[in-house]
Amino acid sequence: MLRAAQLAVNQINANRGIRGRKVELRILDDSGNEDTAVRVAEQLYADPAVVAVVGHLTSGASLAAARVYGGGATPTPMISPSASSPDLSGISPYVFRVCPSDLQHGPQLARFAWQTLGARRAGIIYLNNDYGRGVRRTFAAEFARLGGTVLEADPYIPATPSFEPYFSRMRRWGADVLLLAAERPGAELALREMRTTRARSRDSGPTIAAPGRTTSYCCSRARSSGRAPTGAPFGTTSRAWVAGRRRSRGSPARSRSTVRVTRRARPRSSSSCGTAGW
Repeated sequence: MLRAAQLAVNQINANRGIRGRKVELRILDDSGNEDTAVRVAEQLYADPAVVAVVGHLTSGASLAAARVYGGGATPTPMISPSASSPDLSGISPYVFRVCPSDLQHGPQLARFAWQTLGARRAGIIYLNNDYGRGVRRTFAAEFARLGGTVLEADPYIPATPSFEPYFSRMRRWGADVLLLAAERPGAELALREMRTTRARSRDSGPTIAAPGRTTSYCCSRARSSGRAPTGAPFGTTSRAWVAGRRRSRGSPARSRSTVRVTRRARPRSSSSCGTAGW
């Protein structure tokens, strides 16, 4: 988002700016935190030189900041490239976004899991914020409407040290597909652990379908042979990516983007949410 905004500013200024006036880009970081987003919004709103805001990145921060930008006598327009919470719709006539909301993300992933991957039993791991809860809710509703069963939906927090206990339990319960509604750090952790567990076992596990803000490039480089991507960088800003393989017996992977989740049996494990046992 930052690089795209800077590129736009450079292009505008190279063409003599707007009505002969150069554009200046100010950069502030809300760290994805709602309280910090409010302080950042108050600072920008109070600056008469700021005519519009590009951001915020996450739904929670955007919802908090939008009330600041649109709540005064002279509203400041806010354009988010990635906030997907349905609650942003109609919050203010000065708040805009350029991506679909969770009302589209979740159902589309559910239809992909059901129709393309042939999944009938799903597990969900979601970041416990507005974004993760929104995707979890809309995916589960559409998947159930299609006739599928959501075996389990587990929230996680950014400090969660490992997803391995969740993966292991999903496999034991026979999940065909796993929805991972995560921010970038969580998605990176999940992919690292899936790669590690796959190296330890040849058993196949659930397909993974994951909407993430910064993970689509990694998935798009996955091998059609069914192997997890190797060395694929992160860095794009696509809002949704899906990876998986068909589960028909004896058939090769048919999805162009594939990640397999494998896991050996594990005993009770401790996590940031407490002790998990099964």
